[in-house]
Amino acid sequence: MAKKILGQSNPSATTVTTLYTVPASRETTVSSISVANLTTSSATFRIILQAAAEVSGTILNKQYFAYDITVGLSDTTVITVGITLTAGDVIKVYGSTASLAFQAFGDEVVL
Repeated sequence: MAKKILGQSNPSATTVTTLYTVPASRETTVSSISVANLTTSSATFRIILQAAAEVSGTILNKQYFAYDITVGLSDTTVITVGITLTAGDVIKVYGSTASLAFQAFGDEVVL
């Protein structure tokens, strides 16, 4: 299987935004998530993983994969994960500034 871009987002500041939703009849292995800081000031980010049965507007504490991690000025953080998600599972992101760009990479398998 070839790795591909699963999702890309440059969300508004302090706004939870969906980066990727696993399509119906698919299973996805997320190999990495990158966060690029496009500004000359440090910024923080959060990554939320929601199982299909728990996707809602309310973020539960247990759903945070990363919380207020700092990305240095004009720097990129790459998180190697290797997690498997099933249909309807969602990756959401949040940044302290609108100058963060998120990307998720991995494989999708048709079930």
